[in-house]
Order: sequence, then structure tokens, then C-alpha cells
Amino acid sequence: MLNLAALHEAIADRLADRECLVFRDRRFTWSQLTDRTRRLASVLREAGLGCHRERDAGLANWESGQDHVGLYLLNGNEYLEGLLGGMKARCAPFNVNYRYVDEELVYLFTNAHATAVIYHATFAPTLARIRDALPRVRLWLQVDDGSGEPLLPGAKDYEQALADARPDPPEGLSPDDLYILYTGGTTGMPKGVLWRQEEIVRAALLPPRVEPALPAIVERAARGDGPRALPSPPFMHGAAHWAALTMWHVGGTVIVQSDTTHLDPHDIWATVERERVQQMTLVGDAFARPLLQALGERSYDLSSLRTITSGGAILTAATKDALLEAIPGARILDVLGSSESGQQATQVSRGGERASTGDFDLSDQNVVLREDLSGVVEAGSGERGWLARSGPVPLGYLGDAEKTARTFPEIDGVRYSVPGDRAIAETGGRLTLLGRDSVTINSGGEKIFAEEVEHALKHHPSVFDAVVVGTPHERFGQQVTAIVQLRPGTTADDDALRETCEAHIARYKLPRAVVYVDQVLRAPSGKADYRWARETAQAALGSA
Repeated sequence: MLNLAALHEAIADRLADRECLVFRDRRFTWSQLTDRTRRLASVLREAGLGCHRERDAGLANWESGQDHVGLYLLNGNEYLEGLLGGMKARCAPFNVNYRYVDEELVYLFTNAHATAVIYHATFAPTLARIRDALPRVRLWLQVDDGSGEPLLPGAKDYEQALADARPDPPEGLSPDDLYILYTGGTTGMPKGVLWRQEEIVRAALLPPRVEPALPAIVERAARGDGPRALPSPPFMHGAAHWAALTMWHVGGTVIVQSDTTHLDPHDIWATVERERVQQMTLVGDAFARPLLQALGERSYDLSSLRTITSGGAILTAATKDALLEAIPGARILDVLGSSESGQQATQVSRGGERASTGDFDLSDQNVVLREDLSGVVEAGSGERGWLARSGPVPLGYLGDAEKTARTFPEIDGVRYSVPGDRAIAETGGRLTLLGRDSVTINSGGEKIFAEEVEHALKHHPSVFDAVVVGTPHERFGQQVTAIVQLRPGTTADDDALRETCEAHIARYKLPRAVVYVDQVLRAPSGKADYRWARETAQAALGSA
């Protein structure tokens, strides 16, 4: 049986006194974290929360028979405890974007049918304004974060609640228990992706060559000391807590940087140095470029760092080369995947080799489907299609039968996940990623993928960050518009940027308009906020 709570319990039984989690001055062994997550599960059960209808009792793929626990938290031990503790109570925890405003939060909690919320005290004033709009929520657990915010009326203090609870072992755990991951909502309203826990483990939470069976995973975790890993993005982003869970599944120690309110490159490098971190996770250029800039300002002992994993956003070839030069002996693992598919393809870059962008090795059970979804594209044909996964795929989207049917179609008797990435299947199991269809620009009948123009722009030495969107054009319907953030102290004009791009993409893909901003706005996860970019571009061009 593959159940995330059961996996952690079984590994903890073998690694009881080994270090499991480090956050600031708090160090938790596996047995200590087990005790805390069991107590949290007891708190949830005492509130009447858990599983009320089993998966095999006639639930549709977009339905849930469990209570849902919102994790409205910054990074820290409480986030990962919330994941495990919720699952040990047979609830389904879900991620909450802490940058959302009141209206967005009401939508999210309502859409998720939240019956409990674990939150940092700094968010208490926001919850005080909206809690009357959330009558389903029966339990509020407030985590003291030093902000000084008083306990909300009727809420429980997290640490006191754990201290008062019993550390009873979990019961009734099932591979059918849900794992819920809400998509970012940067191009539309957030959607809750429903996975059976067994499927998400197989799809995203095991390193290569580890057999997907509980005894084999436990034996692998018990060998050696396990890696020390720092997932630097917010845990409310799937890539970050996926990295943490994966490291635990090989007996590793998860390290959390001290400053969790924003990306502080010096804090991250200081944590790597102090804790002798061996593996670090980041999100594309949005994280890597500030981290590289920090290395130019101060030196750190990064000799322990062996693997840098990137996922969730573009990591350009130039940035990979710069990282490998700055950290000799490290390798870069670029992972392609999504909330709806898990891990789909990878690319490994090492020092001394010329890095590239957008080409990957396809993982097992991943293919490119024809544009009309009539079958699989022939490798090497050059035909553009949809990147898709079979085998372990989600059940569907919470409460949405139509989107479930559209994203998870059955073709020739095989059920696929088709999240919306366009790609070309090359020979030898290689893949060329074109970009997400939802941010494709249709200019004069030509389809232009925003990501490929962003790649090209970032070759200019003055460009620190860039996001590309389509804006209205009288003749072509849409035009390519770039929102560009330049490096401090540098300059560039539109023609210079186009000249750089022309060396990498066809002329019809070149930006017709460029909007310069002090800072490109991104989600805390590092993903581009295309909704903000489009509004910014239209306002600047007078086409709103």
C-alpha cells in the first residue's frame, strides 16, 4: 500500500533518532515529527474530521468523501506537519496561496469545501474579515509566528492543541486517500487536482530506480545517511513540498531556510553553507538569477552542494551555465511536470557541457498526443502535439466534471492526463517543449508560445527577467508584447532586444512592443503571473 502517512510512519520506525527536519533553531528527529503529526491528527479527529465516505462507495472522479484542511502557511515545520497530520487523520490537506486577497481566498476555501484551516498568525486579520463567509470551517488552528497577532475568537493555538492531544497511531489509512493540489490560477481560477495518494507517489514522489512498494521504499530510506535537502520555494507550491516528501522517501533531512516571507538569496546560501546541504530545489530563472547575483556579492562554502533541481518555470541555458560555473562539482536536474501530471521529463546538465533549454528526456508512460487527440505522435515526425501522461494520473478536478473529462481523456482505452503543454516528440526518447497552450499568442494565424520568446529575450545581457503576452493588434489580432525588467545599471532599447531575439527565434515571433518595468511580478513559487503581465501591458499600451 502506498499512502503518504503510512510511508512516513514506516520510515520513522526505522530512522527514529535520525534528523528529519531542520527549521531555524528547531531540529526534529523522525520520532519527534511522528509524535507531533500524530497529535495533530488527534486534534482533527476530535473535531469530527476525517474520511466519511470511501472511494469505492460510488464517488465520481471529481468528488471527495474526506474533510479538507487548508494550509494557509508560510514555510516551516508546521506546513509539512499539516500535510502529514491531516493525512494521518484521513483528511485531505490542500495548499493555500498566501498572496491571495480576501475575494480570492473566499473563492478558494469555498471551492475546496474547507472544514479546517491551519494558518500563521500573521494571516489572522485577513481571516477575521472573511471567516463569516466560510460557514463550513469548524476548526481554526493558529500558529504563533512572532507577529504578535492575538488568537482569533474560537480558534485554537497550534502548539497548545498538540500538547493537549494524544499521539495515537493512525488507523484505516488507504491508498485511495486523497492528495489535493490547487493550481496557481495565474491564467484562470484555481482548480483542485485530486490524486489518489498511491498515484501521486508513483508519479512524482519517488526518485528514479526506487521500486514503488512500501517495503522497498523503507529499505532504500534506511540505507546510508540520506541527503540533506533544501526546497527553497514556498511549500504551497507543489514543486517544493514534492521535493521535501521525495527526500523523506529516501531517508533524507529536509532543511528550511530562516527567512520564509520572501526570496532572500543570502539567507538561502548561508543555510546551504551552515547545514551542509547536498540537494537544493529552486524554480527557474526567477530564483536562480537572484541567487547568482548574491554569489557575486559574497562568497559561501557550497562544496557540499551536489544537485540543484529546478521545476515549475523556465531555467535558461545561460543561467544553467552560470550556476555550474559558480558551483563546481554540482549538477542541474531540470524537471518538467505539472500539478495534473507529476514528473514527465528531465534534463541533466553538468559542468564542462554546454547547457540547453527546452529539450528533455521523456520519462516512462509519457508521450506526445496528436493535436486532435486521435493518437500518439510519431517520434521524429516534427508534428506538434500535446504532452501527455498515462499510468498514474489524477482522478480529476474537485467539483468539476467537465474539466475533468477535458483534461483526463480516454484514448484507445488508455486514460491520459493532458495538462496543456505543447511539445514535439524527437527520436531517442527526447522531447522539445514548446510551451503552455493557455499562454499561446495567435498573431496573424501563427501560433507563438510565450515561453520561447521569453527564452530568447533572456539571452540579452541587460535582461534580468521577462514575461511575454499577447495584446490586441488591429491587423494581426494579437501581437507579441514583452514585459521586461532590466538589470540594475544597464540599458537596452527595443531594437537591441529584437536583434538578440532574432538569433534564436523566427522574425514573426519577435516582440512588436516592449514594456519596461521596475520588477516583473511573479508568484512566490517563481511562476509567471500572466494575468498581471497582460493587465500591465494593456495599460501601458492603452489597449485595456
